[in-house]
Amino acid sequence: MATERRKGDRVTFERGFAAHLMGIDGTWRRACIMEDVSETGSKLTVEGSVEGLNLKEFFLVLSSTGLAYRRCELAWVNGEQIGVRFLKLTERRKKPGRRSTIHTVEV
Repeated sequence: MATERRKGDRVTFERGFAAHLMGIDGTWRRACIMEDVSETGSKLTVEGSVEGLNLKEFFLVLSSTGLAYRRCELAWVNGEQIGVRFLKLTERRKKPGRRSTIHTVEV
C-alpha cells in the first residue's frame, strides 16, 4: 500500500480534467488527464510516452488558449501516470542603480 506524502488537501476529479504538458521551450507537447490536484502538485495520466522528454521543468497547460497554466517539475513516474510538483514564481528584484525618474518640461 502506497503512503500518501502530499502535504496539502487534494481534489480528485471523477472523470479527469483534460490538459496538456508542454516543454518550456515549446518543442514538445503531450495530452494528459489531470486525475487530482492540490495546492502543491497534481497526478496526471499522460497519453503516449514521456520517455526522452525534458521533464525537469515544463508547463501544465490547463486551457485551450494557453492562458491558464502552471510551471511544473517531475516528482515521480509510475507507468503512464506521473506526479508533478508546481513551481512557485520567484520574486524579481529591481536591479540596483536603476531608478525611474520623472522629468518635467516647462513650456
